[in-house]
Amino acid sequence: MPDGHIRPTWPAPPSVCAAATVRAAGGKSRGDYADFNLADHVNDDPEAVRSNRALLVEQLGLPDPPRWLEQVHGRSVIDLDDPAQGNRGDAAVTGRAGRVAVVMTADCLPLLLADRAGTRVGAAHCGWRGLANGVVAQTVAAMGVAPADLMAWLGPAISQGAYEVDAPVRDAFLALDADHAGCFIENPRQRWQANLYALTRRLLAASGVEAIFGGGFCTYYDHRRFFSYRRQGPCGRMATLIWLK
Repeated sequence: MPDGHIRPTWPAPPSVCAAATVRAAGGKSRGDYADFNLADHVNDDPEAVRSNRALLVEQLGLPDPPRWLEQVHGRSVIDLDDPAQGNRGDAAVTGRAGRVAVVMTADCLPLLLADRAGTRVGAAHCGWRGLANGVVAQTVAAMGVAPADLMAWLGPAISQGAYEVDAPVRDAFLALDADHAGCFIENPRQRWQANLYALTRRLLAASGVEAIFGGGFCTYYDHRRFFSYRRQGPCGRMATLIWLK
């Protein structure tokens, strides 16, 4: 992938293209946003963001600019094939070539989905609120194919060792499934270290998705490649994108 962007390692068919950006890719942003910030809602210089987004299209050879979402940590899924739908949501799906689904993150988990036939793709923004509210199940359903025919890739997110949450966050997941307790480790401060990767895998499995790839990144500790809001806020955002040829 050009300029160090990450290519998912998964057995997606040739018609499926995907990438996750990194923070240093020749962008124009400076200071806390250096250098490849793609978010226009974090108080970065708007002209720098426009330049970075144009460079993204060039670097990845995108067929069209991405459909940037107004993410709200919810579970709404935007169908990119329906022109009547807006941009307010935390996931997007498409079955048409050339339409680029994208989510932005800086500790939350970006989830990509593709069907084995290479005819449907989707992307979801999975923070703890979205996960607890059902964004995984909603996105799987919006793909419109049997879950067993889907594959998933988990992109760069904060690792369990760096992600401390309070008891109400853990309680929200235990209310869904008591077995989610295994995704939390109590720390010496009587708070909890949450495993976003394990929670997302469990929710995918509960939705019927068996082929799950990726994970193992840490946006907090890998400061060279990734922005991290927990490590340094304000900061920029990475993008994770998927589209059909």
